[in-house]
Amino acid sequence: MNEKLKYSDEIWFYPFMLTLLLWLVKGVELRYHFYFVANGIMPRKFTGLQGIFFAPFIHADLKHLWANTIPFFVTSMFIYYFYKELFWKILWYSLLFTGLLTWIIARQSYHIGVSGVIYANVSFLFFGGVFSKNFRLMAVSLLIVFLYGGMLWYVFPAETGISWEGHLSGLLVGLLFAFLYKKRMLKPEKKYLWEKQHYNPENDEFMQYFDEDGNFIDPPKEVPLTDETLIVTYDYKPKED
Repeated sequence: MNEKLKYSDEIWFYPFMLTLLLWLVKGVELRYHFYFVANGIMPRKFTGLQGIFFAPFIHADLKHLWANTIPFFVTSMFIYYFYKELFWKILWYSLLFTGLLTWIIARQSYHIGVSGVIYANVSFLFFGGVFSKNFRLMAVSLLIVFLYGGMLWYVFPAETGISWEGHLSGLLVGLLFAFLYKKRMLKPEKKYLWEKQHYNPENDEFMQYFDEDGNFIDPPKEVPLTDETLIVTYDYKPKED
């Protein structure tokens, strides 16, 4: 088996590679003495639009980058595991719309860092679980509250030097995508068809079907068999005298 294909199937692979990319950008900055802050989001300036795509990969210093590393990796891994088919859409749309909303509403300053995407991830995971009516996803919502509930305070201008506008934008974008994709997260309603297999003393085999209320039914006519139909089979053999 191709090892690259094998590793790419792991839930950590893409989140890890994206997180590594953040560190590679900072490594280039430090090694070659570049200063990428000017490539961040500058609100309502045409040249500041470039920051929508570049800002998530730019961090002020190693402390800033480290503070974002674990939350970004963990929340991205959760999204990949529980919403694999939506992973790239959520990631790139969150980056795009969080950056655009920040460009529209934020104060005049360079806004950098992947924290806006992190807030979008956290918001999507929390509200996605709430909307899904799925116990596993709701458990993820509770875990997200436990791990990152304190982040809520940073969507307000509580501390200078922090882009609360980017955090607020990410929170709203995550909520929006959780709402837009809620139909794809709803727990499918399963139809149960109970199947009883009975053997008479002469070994003349026949089948009987009944629904959850115990009413005998004719499944080909009354119950459509679909991928969501669960058939439960058990055997009954009368005791011999």
